[in-house]
Amino acid sequence: MAYLILVRHGISEWNKKGLWTGWKDPELAKEGYDEARRAGEQIKDIKIDKAYTADLKRTIATLEEIKKTLDRPDLETIIDWHLRERNYGDLAGKNKWEVKEQYGEKQFMAWRRGWDEPIPNGETLKDVYNRVVPFYQEKILPELSKGLNILIVASGNSLRALVKFLENIPDDQISSLEIGTGEVYVYKIEGNKIIGKEIRAVNQMKGKI
Repeated sequence: MAYLILVRHGISEWNKKGLWTGWKDPELAKEGYDEARRAGEQIKDIKIDKAYTADLKRTIATLEEIKKTLDRPDLETIIDWHLRERNYGDLAGKNKWEVKEQYGEKQFMAWRRGWDEPIPNGETLKDVYNRVVPFYQEKILPELSKGLNILIVASGNSLRALVKFLENIPDDQISSLEIGTGEVYVYKIEGNKIIGKEIRAVNQMKGKI
């Protein structure tokens, strides 16, 4: 049996402003460091063997703060672009609520939470799934199968894509999944099967930023 821990990065400066971020690379906000420390406190009971994160400042900073909280500066860490947030293309840098006002609730939610909704010059969630899941299967699942406890710190949509795979969530139901900044999903894995799940460090503001 092994643990797979998923943590969404803490709130960034762009998150606070309601801006779509995607592959843009803003810094973690002060409150984001607080969320990272809270996430770290929530997983002190698990001995982590290896960590993975995306090549973005906000995910790397969150992981580093978690490592400090766990007193694990030596924790082996892999940084890989496959775990990046969804590329929001032409929407990146735009205010979400202004886009909602301009295009209406239906289009806004399709872009924000849809499964296969194209964004000009960007990715769908399905595209994210098609890069994150093979990476997980090839790199991370074999380590879990050996009994290693793995931590992944990534963004909302890369984690939504992975959770969709792990929990076999249907395409038409994935829009209801929201992972708040700093939230922690802890899975117990036996072989390639989930035998337990717990959500820690729940963010009451999820979906509102």
